[in-house]
Amino acid sequence: MTTPLRQPRQAGLMKRDELQNMSTEELWNLHEKIVAELSSKMVSERDMLEDRLRQLKTASSDIKGEKRAYPKVLPKYRNPKNREETWAGRGKQPRWLSAQLRSGRKLADFLIR
Repeated sequence: MTTPLRQPRQAGLMKRDELQNMSTEELWNLHEKIVAELSSKMVSERDMLEDRLRQLKTASSDIKGEKRAYPKVLPKYRNPKNREETWAGRGKQPRWLSAQLRSGRKLADFLIR
């Protein structure tokens, strides 16, 4: 059982009776015209969407910009066993400091004066 075609919303569209009266060759030609037009519109819309996406990517990269430059932080703590190992007090504690704190020393013992 075939479903009836919807009533056209715009004037000038073919009605079901007109389609039924067309030959197979005429229907096939109509099909090819429709496929060609649809393909053309899809390509056009895809190009438009790709342009829009490109604009959005450019806009988002402009928004991000460069990261804020943070000032250099001077070290506050120094390893007494290896004077080159320092820590500014930010982020995760270094292993040498964690080990010293576990052994009972205090954080203030490592302050740089």
